[in-house]
Amino acid sequence: MLAIALDEARQGLAEGGIPIGAAIFTRAGELVSRGRNRRVQEGDPSIHGETDAFRRAGRQRSYRNLVMATTLAPCWYCSGLVRQFRIGTVVVGESRTFQGGIDWLRENGVEVIDLDSRACRELLEGFIAQRPEVWNEDIGEE
Repeated sequence: MLAIALDEARQGLAEGGIPIGAAIFTRAGELVSRGRNRRVQEGDPSIHGETDAFRRAGRQRSYRNLVMATTLAPCWYCSGLVRQFRIGTVVVGESRTFQGGIDWLRENGVEVIDLDSRACRELLEGFIAQRPEVWNEDIGEE
């Protein structure tokens, strides 16, 4: 699951964007959708990796049995999306770079699995070192 999200993150970086990717799967592991942070590419601050994957999943009768894999801990915006639609499980590539809302998600019954992926962390850390102003814009820092 994380491999697909990481592939999306790398595609986003190649496009000049922020390297954060996500994918949504059934519990059986079937890919439902995939997406990446496209804020820079599209000039749209709402296109985070998780929201892109969510939009591409289309309407679902229920989201409870879906698994969202993301290369980085979801921000508050994306954590709200997970809670609003009751996505049952979130697989996080890493949370050292950015903690986001994972504690809040856990407190509210979402299963959060943090893989502490070195590949995810190194990809984002490299981007932050090169383009800190874009990263700060993405997380709402000034």
